[in-house]
Amino acid sequence: MIIVRVSRTGEGTMKIGFVGLGKMGSFMVQRLLKGGHEVVGYDRAPEAMKKIEGIGAGSADSLAGLVEKLDGVRVIWCMVPAGGITGGVVNELRPLLKKGDIVVDGGNSFYKDSMLRAAEYKRDGKFFIDAGVSGGIWGLEQGYCIMAGGDLSAFKTIEPLLRSLAPEHGYAYVGKSGAGHYVKMVHNGIEYAMLESYGEGFEIMHSAKEFNLNLQAIAEVWKHGSVVRSWILELAESVFKEDASLESIAGYVDDTGEGRWLVTEAINGGVPAPVITLSLLQRQRSREKESFSAKVIAALRNKFGGHAVKKAAAV
Repeated sequence: MIIVRVSRTGEGTMKIGFVGLGKMGSFMVQRLLKGGHEVVGYDRAPEAMKKIEGIGAGSADSLAGLVEKLDGVRVIWCMVPAGGITGGVVNELRPLLKKGDIVVDGGNSFYKDSMLRAAEYKRDGKFFIDAGVSGGIWGLEQGYCIMAGGDLSAFKTIEPLLRSLAPEHGYAYVGKSGAGHYVKMVHNGIEYAMLESYGEGFEIMHSAKEFNLNLQAIAEVWKHGSVVRSWILELAESVFKEDASLESIAGYVDDTGEGRWLVTEAINGGVPAPVITLSLLQRQRSREKESFSAKVIAALRNKFGGHAVKKAAAV
């Protein structure tokens, strides 16, 4: 969570606080420092605060302590896990703030929760901005793509921070409260489908034993001029370079809340989204040691067609 006080330290820079100093949060602090902003950080983990102190940021021992160290209009950027943790921080900050202060939630919160929080802050004369942030661990080097929703004047207040965090043309005001997290939800659903497509394609080629295909070389050539080239493909090339058969990696894939929220949103809106939906279901299937549905299908094929079944390994 970034707590920002709109006090200028130089042309286009601000004095800010940052709460939530995990891998992504600490990288964002580094980009802000590089952009000339003065940063005061807070995290429940003392070692995380020591890390940012080592690169020139200040620290505080609590949210209240952080607020006390800053002056002017406060802007608060949440960079903590979505759900109860974000809600707890946002609620704890409300009584610490004054009219005109701004909270920015940069986590992957459900957009309807963000709309409710924005309404609560508005009743107090304060502002809440929902900012979808993409870039992961590569954001430190390449910058973060930021999609912000909420009050436009509040967005303009924090714009100096966004310019430091994002690459050129890498941030935008996308609409009223909730729009930022809504757009990020759709963004992550598209990501699910892209990853599933690449995964299936490379699996097909990996199974073509008669060709003994070099997947790294194929990913490399696809990066140049191919219509399927992308940053994800660049990452695939580096993955196959490290482990050509991926023998060191278990085929277990987690899903975040956004994928489930997006599928539900599509169903409720009557919008067909079969590819994204199936990519979510495939992630859930990856966690099964053995698919029970596959057992049912095998058994039924044996019953109606006499197809052979393979016996399960003895436990």
